[in-house]
Amino acid sequence: MTVHFMEPLSHAWNRMKIALFKPFDLHKWFVVGFNAFLAGLFGVWNSGSGARFGQHGNFRDAVYFPHTAWTWLVAHPLWSYLILFGAVVMIALYVVLTWAGARGTFMLMDNVVKNSVEVAKPWREYRKEGNSLFVWRLLLAIGAFVTFGAVIAVFFARGTALYEADISPALPIGFIIGLGLVMFGLIVIWGYIHLFLRDFVAALMYRDRITCGQAWKSFLRAFGKAPFHFIGYGVLIFFLVIAFIIAVAAAGLLTCCIGFILLAIPYISTVVTLPVWYAYRGFSLEFLAQLGPEYDAFKRQAQDAVPAPVAPAV
Repeated sequence: MTVHFMEPLSHAWNRMKIALFKPFDLHKWFVVGFNAFLAGLFGVWNSGSGARFGQHGNFRDAVYFPHTAWTWLVAHPLWSYLILFGAVVMIALYVVLTWAGARGTFMLMDNVVKNSVEVAKPWREYRKEGNSLFVWRLLLAIGAFVTFGAVIAVFFARGTALYEADISPALPIGFIIGLGLVMFGLIVIWGYIHLFLRDFVAALMYRDRITCGQAWKSFLRAFGKAPFHFIGYGVLIFFLVIAFIIAVAAAGLLTCCIGFILLAIPYISTVVTLPVWYAYRGFSLEFLAQLGPEYDAFKRQAQDAVPAPVAPAV
């Protein structure tokens, strides 16, 4: 079995050109773009750090942050209630968007596989699969929160102990680097889990109309056939994302920032960049189809579209 990278990407790109440009239909762009917008309502990671740990004093400020924050919250009860209320609202919004995004995943996939322009039908038809994917995404989000929360807790607890032991500044730096490597490893692992769930497990759910748990078992069998190719797929997606960001930045600058304004509008930005999302969804399906007909959503759809023979009348 030979697994390619550029060939399925080329097939997906050609499929996108036929679907969106031959002929060009603005109505189709807005309808399929809406499904792509729903499919993207999940998984926003933001990270940043402005702390400098080269100085011993800054290390102390970092490890004592929970204590400092708790003292401030106790002294400002109104702000405590507002922050708590905001957190509850954000969690509720995240759950709703995750649910809608799970359903949208199958809506967009249905549009790509069938080259269709539908919203209501796939929304109803893939309710069971969408709900199953939603539960798994929610459980994975909780697992990620607990895992990364535990690492952060270790940082504060162990960091405080190191500071109070009055050790040399070199040890906190080594501790931070080691913990940073652990955090990086966890981010890579969780990133691949999310990628496989979105690109391949959901595709198998769509193809075979099965639950997320059953699709994971099917995917792991496929992963066992070509593990390094699936890992390479993730690396390729990483570089494609970088290329997309560069292209978007260039387009925004070449249009005198008008492109940036369009990209700042959530739904409109998806419609404007629809060829990318359409080709990306097709790429994951084409890549998975290389492993055999039992993983080919396009072939399954073609078989289902053929009407059953009618028995002759007697």
